[in-house]
Amino acid sequence: MQLSPLTKRVTGAGASAWDLHSKALQEKSEGKDIIVMSVGDPDFSTPKKITSAAKDALDAGDTHYTELTGRYELRDILAKRHNKQTKQQVSADNVIVLAGAQCALFTSSLCIATQGDEIIALEPMYITYEASICVTGATIVPVPQSAETGFRPDIKAIEDAITPRTKAIFLTTPNNPTGVVMTKAELEKIAQLAQAHNLWVIADEVYSDLIFTGEHVSIASITGMAERTVTISSLSKSHAMTGWRLGWAIGPKHLIQAMEKIALCMLYGLPGFSQEAAKVALTDLAEEPQKMKEIYHKRRDLTLESLKPAINLVTHSPQAGMFLLVDIRSTGLTSRDFAEQLYAQTGVCVLDAEPFGHSAKGHIRLSFTLSEKQIIEGCQRICAFCKTLGQQQAAVYST
Repeated sequence: MQLSPLTKRVTGAGASAWDLHSKALQEKSEGKDIIVMSVGDPDFSTPKKITSAAKDALDAGDTHYTELTGRYELRDILAKRHNKQTKQQVSADNVIVLAGAQCALFTSSLCIATQGDEIIALEPMYITYEASICVTGATIVPVPQSAETGFRPDIKAIEDAITPRTKAIFLTTPNNPTGVVMTKAELEKIAQLAQAHNLWVIADEVYSDLIFTGEHVSIASITGMAERTVTISSLSKSHAMTGWRLGWAIGPKHLIQAMEKIALCMLYGLPGFSQEAAKVALTDLAEEPQKMKEIYHKRRDLTLESLKPAINLVTHSPQAGMFLLVDIRSTGLTSRDFAEQLYAQTGVCVLDAEPFGHSAKGHIRLSFTLSEKQIIEGCQRICAFCKTLGQQQAAVYST
């Protein structure tokens, strides 16, 4: 029996990127000496006050259906938070709470794009973007941001990619996997293009609380952008709540109403106890991301320092987030071969970054969400692996 063509559209070219990661998790669970540096899952436990709020809600019988868009009090908190960040006056009616930022990205794409549309996406981009766009029948138009310019937005390339079929621009700031934080000037230029060509902007701002250098500017804060922007975020990274699946989208009311119809069929509302936990995270523990940012900042610097002895590697220092890209082109290996050989020889799992986009070809992505001890050990193994590669290259040249 044949399946719908939809199943092929949601696969995406980057689906295989997780194969090595899945293998590493399996072998680690079997007790093998594996260091997993391939995923952005914080090693912190969710703060106790948050989990206690969920438990208290469960004990109180909070196990029934909830509002499709999320509880009013939580949406009101998110609206006020957005008002403070962007100076744009939105209300709870501009907010929908969904099962993580990924669900919000997927749902907003379904509401904005359709067959025949083109969606511009700045790459390197998160691996699921392609499927989230192509599921609608639209075509993704990747616009490379080059490693040689530090993966900064190429405004001219974005402008050149716009056609009469362009419906939206998909952007991420801070970016995953590059850690680039877009400046206000860069966002203003993108906003000018969006307004000139009547385009939507889907803005993924999941890492906005984890910026080390620079400052976060939401494109929705730019004059004329609130009515054409959907801003997406979650508690996954900021409060170590990846498994809670609590994210949201903020945008024009008619878009949120359309997203509600999809939520009716797909979710029928998030659990009440998780929303009660989210309320505590956003109010009583609003300063928690600052603590995490300080830890990740220290870990970023430790990772960069620990990789300095690595032969033939060039690191790109991220401005934000929990990942860094490493240029491995001088090793003579493809990024996939590098990741696979590194894992086979050292037990260190990193991601081949090419599935994030052609501009990340020849790079690997590694996470610094581990303990300092694990980061040092993982980097030492990478350095030793690179030294062995260098010796092998020297032996070939000498023969």
